[in-house]
Amino acid sequence: MTARAVPTEHYEQRELVRWFRLTFPGVLLMAIPNGGARSAATAGRLKAEGVLAGVPDLFVPAWRLWIEMKRTKGGVVSGDQKKIISALRDAGYEVLICRGFADAQEQISEHVKKS
Repeated sequence: MTARAVPTEHYEQRELVRWFRLTFPGVLLMAIPNGGARSAATAGRLKAEGVLAGVPDLFVPAWRLWIEMKRTKGGVVSGDQKKIISALRDAGYEVLICRGFADAQEQISEHVKKS
């Protein structure tokens, strides 16, 4: 019996964005492209422009909601992410840490019900 592969964070986030845009048309959802492979020169330029390690993956401005996506298994919230999430919460933002698409879908739906 072979073990089922755990979907990548990219896959989980892509599915979430697709669902969100179909479910909440007209509500702005944007990705914060902090991850990914970059050359040292590009990383330096982006850092100088204000890119900051640890910023959550997605933002919904109208709901003051940040979403940090993780894989269903193995995804870890880094120290930088913990600091940023704490600062965002202290500033009055809601921050969801979601383990895969299904968890994100559930947490966002709960957030909408509470609002």
